[in-house]
Amino acid sequence: MEIVRRILRMKEIVRGWHRQGRTIGFVPTMGYLHEGHLSLIRESKRMTDHTVVSIFVNPLQFGPREDYDRYPRDLDRDVEILSRESVDVLFYPSVEDMYPPGYRTYIDVEGLSQKWEGASRPGHFRGVATVVCKLFHIVQPDFAFFGQKDAQQFVILRRMVQDLNMDVELIQLPIVRESDGLAMSSRNVYLSPEERTVAPRLYQALQVGRRLVQEEGERDAEKIVEAVRSFLAQEPRIRIDYVALVDLEDLEPIETVRGPALLAAAIYLGPTRLIDNVTLNTK
Repeated sequence: MEIVRRILRMKEIVRGWHRQGRTIGFVPTMGYLHEGHLSLIRESKRMTDHTVVSIFVNPLQFGPREDYDRYPRDLDRDVEILSRESVDVLFYPSVEDMYPPGYRTYIDVEGLSQKWEGASRPGHFRGVATVVCKLFHIVQPDFAFFGQKDAQQFVILRRMVQDLNMDVELIQLPIVRESDGLAMSSRNVYLSPEERTVAPRLYQALQVGRRLVQEEGERDAEKIVEAVRSFLAQEPRIRIDYVALVDLEDLEPIETVRGPALLAAAIYLGPTRLIDNVTLNTK
């Protein structure tokens, strides 16, 4: 595996692969890798000739009171993991290379970026879209792989790709969970042992909503959301940020579940913010 720090070197490698008619898979990450990331890497290796993984803790997507400085980082550990997975290239650019002095170009996917996660984290998706756009331009992948845990992010990036006519296909893979249902996340390391025992209640709450739809035939979105909120409210250590039942395409709230829909929630456990979601289907 080659570790690439410079943008020009990454572009040089990619040009060589394209000249040979090779397909490129890309997995953008912020590092501190877990099995969720590895599921994306393995699918990329299955589908494409070459796999590039980026590690870049992107300052643009963190708010002023968020965890940029303490976000978990362990490059040596990540390099060992990626080497075992036989990744072709680890792209590990510096902030200075990605955003040189005078940088002032940003991507804002209007409408989709200001709700739910965007309302709780103003500017977050502007930072996400900007860095992913730059990474797509540098790596020139045929396929890019993302996990469903960041479902709103995927909808926003899909719209960006469509609107800007980018030659990349986005692939979304299912959430990878711990044995007790907690969605895998690099931020799970923030949880205290006591908080870690409570954290699976987020997924359990979403399952309450799923059962209402798929086993009991409930279609009223307000009742489904209220059932999820009520389940979460039983645990005093949980502070609810939002619970939303939305359309899969435009993320707008729905009144009645008539087809596939996204049930998503965000909570706080102590200072740690957790997100999760499930897809509902009436069939």
